[in-house]
Amino acid sequence: MAMTHPTDPDAGADVLAELLVHVGRSARGEDAEGSPLTAAQWTALRFFARANRRSRTPSAFASFQATTRGTASQTLKTLEARGLLERRKSDTDRRSVLFEPTEEGRALLRRDPLRHLMAALDTLSPGDRAALARLLPDLAAHLAGARGSPAIGTCANCNHYEARGENAYCACVGASLAPFEIGQLCASFTPQDTKAGPAGDASA
Repeated sequence: MAMTHPTDPDAGADVLAELLVHVGRSARGEDAEGSPLTAAQWTALRFFARANRRSRTPSAFASFQATTRGTASQTLKTLEARGLLERRKSDTDRRSVLFEPTEEGRALLRRDPLRHLMAALDTLSPGDRAALARLLPDLAAHLAGARGSPAIGTCANCNHYEARGENAYCACVGASLAPFEIGQLCASFTPQDTKAGPAGDASA
């Protein structure tokens, strides 16, 4: 029997899953000698640089990292102590704490190990990038649903998102969105193919 080549459209889910994991492992590079951050610390710094203003909380990061609040808090404390993240009170809920990358943190992100993967993605055709942009959020939502954890995604793939002419609106928070917010990560994300329910419920 002929072996299935990974680029074969009939490649099994096991092969595709292993390739996805391999790409992620190869791209991250946090374990390379001389890396200034651990894998969890890089993930946190990226998350708070790319999450929308309502999702920059310890609990949202814990969901994104698929870890406990305690473990996430330790990671954030380390980054804060190193001057890479800073905390502030939420403007809408004074009991909530939000984190923002500092100037030093944003400067470090310019050395992000994922920059090599970003460069590789730039070599894809617009059609292939569009396919990834359509498929990856669905994969992430299905995986979150299977694990019983909240999904995190961006506005364009969310049930709460409404395009109103040249404007954008989030029904979850009842507010208009600035153009730059549409592509940011959101902890209130609900996949478009789900019925109304809690964020991350991937049941049809």
